[in-house]
Amino acid sequence: MSDTSFEDELIGGTEKREITIVDHDASWAGKFEAHSRLIANALGGTALRTEHIGSTSVPGLAAKPIIDILVVVADSANESSYLPRLESVGYGLRVREPNWHRHRMFRTEDQSVHVHVYSRGCPEIDRCLIFRDRLRRNVCDRSRYEQTKRRLAAEDWPDMNAYAAAKTEVVEDIIAAASAAGENPTEAC
Repeated sequence: MSDTSFEDELIGGTEKREITIVDHDASWAGKFEAHSRLIANALGGTALRTEHIGSTSVPGLAAKPIIDILVVVADSANESSYLPRLESVGYGLRVREPNWHRHRMFRTEDQSVHVHVYSRGCPEIDRCLIFRDRLRRNVCDRSRYEQTKRRLAAEDWPDMNAYAAAKTEVVEDIIAAASAAGENPTEAC
């Protein structure tokens, strides 16, 4: 299966959801571990790397109670290598973006876990990890990001994508600060 057979797609269409930010929950790390094992068992060697990303991966940071998981595969455009196996363990395909880093996003039926699939070598992998690691290390950026999220969550959004887009400026500022400081996620591995 190649990217040319698909256009960007939000499977099931736009969904209006309430954006709720809650204080950090120490159980999020355990939920990630459980889902990571489930994904690893389903995908075997197809999953080259699995990481806890997003706000729930940062101790002390308030977040939407949704566990974001990054999964790296050889070629995310080759859906037949992972899609049926993820679906068989309860993750439904929600987003297909062949024109944006070949990104695919799956989620659990209760929408409490999002699994982001990227191809090996995709620059978005490092960006996700740089952002996460910066928030783990830098209390000022973590506080600024949390304040931004809380302020934006109080607004009415047509869907979660609009809320996420509204955070872009602060996210880019934090990634730029990490890059300027020479922070590199590869060094942490």
